[in-house]
Amino acid sequence: MEANGLGPQGFPELKNDTFLRAAWGEETDYTPVWCMRQAGRYLPEFRETRAAQDFFSTCRSPEACCELTLQPLRRFPLDAAIIFSDILVVPQALGMEVTMVPGKGPSFPEPLREERDLEHLRDPAVVASELDYVFQAITLTRQRLAGRVPLIGFAGAPWTLMTYMVEGGGSSTMAQAKRWLYQRPQASHQLLRILTDALVPYLVGQVAAGAQALQLFESHAGHLGPQLFTKFALPYIRDVAKRVKAGLQEAGLAPVPMIIFAKDGHFALQELAQAGYEVVGLDWTVAPKTARERVGKMVTLQGNLDPCALYASKEEIGRLVQQMLDDFGPQRYIANLGHGLYPDMDPEHVGAFVDAVHRHSRLLQQN
Repeated sequence: MEANGLGPQGFPELKNDTFLRAAWGEETDYTPVWCMRQAGRYLPEFRETRAAQDFFSTCRSPEACCELTLQPLRRFPLDAAIIFSDILVVPQALGMEVTMVPGKGPSFPEPLREERDLEHLRDPAVVASELDYVFQAITLTRQRLAGRVPLIGFAGAPWTLMTYMVEGGGSSTMAQAKRWLYQRPQASHQLLRILTDALVPYLVGQVAAGAQALQLFESHAGHLGPQLFTKFALPYIRDVAKRVKAGLQEAGLAPVPMIIFAKDGHFALQELAQAGYEVVGLDWTVAPKTARERVGKMVTLQGNLDPCALYASKEEIGRLVQQMLDDFGPQRYIANLGHGLYPDMDPEHVGAFVDAVHRHSRLLQQN
């Protein structure tokens, strides 16, 4: 490290690497903690910053993304920041129109309906250049973080992105996307390959821009059973990890830990633990001890308090956190929620969660 406190890429030197050490499976003094959707609508300052702008305009403003990423860190002693963005910037960069409908969520006015619709997608090789605004946001945020904690980059996994592109938005059944898997398996694989080809340079680009870890969100894993998951999700999850690692090496970039979070994908925990990721994220429906038995000791686990537990009293949150930490054990573990924070949650209860993790994990270490 140079004497000016700057690291190798000219970024400020990292002061708290607990999250990265846990991700790599190294020993830590306490359990690091961050929250999915920690930059979000539960914070009044988030609503103020976002109020004037359309959602995707916010995503395209590096300055706004940086501010939203830093807001939770001003309030809570979190051990990692995650860049403010959205998984659907990738389908946008492939040429699909996406709007965010207030109260409804994302909407694609022209979803993929026929096999031939794939011809209208842009070449995945141009996606990274279309998403330069994300890279700018990461670089700016990394500088402004001043080495306080590591910065996580992320993307949606191919199957999850495919569901939005085919369904045209959220869905409780994913019937249209699954119809593709059964009726058009070839076209489905073609689309999943296009998405993988887009994701790899996008994730490598995030690291080049300053991301120190990467999380892949397979948010819709639970709509697939073991067979469809093994055929249409897992191969691409594996491929992303393998190719991103190779891409980092080719670009002369240091490796970063990668996290796979497959919501409701508990039937594939063993496979996910062997998919090339350092960390497997768990949703709140999985018992920590069961997860540890299934994945063994070779990966770090991340999770998995029920987000709704934050509606409980602060005392109860403390008890639930204690139980969770006891079940996961003090090492190879990153505390998180089992999904994202909801907009109506009390920031003070988020603070109580973070403090309870730090306090109880230090006690665990001493014993």
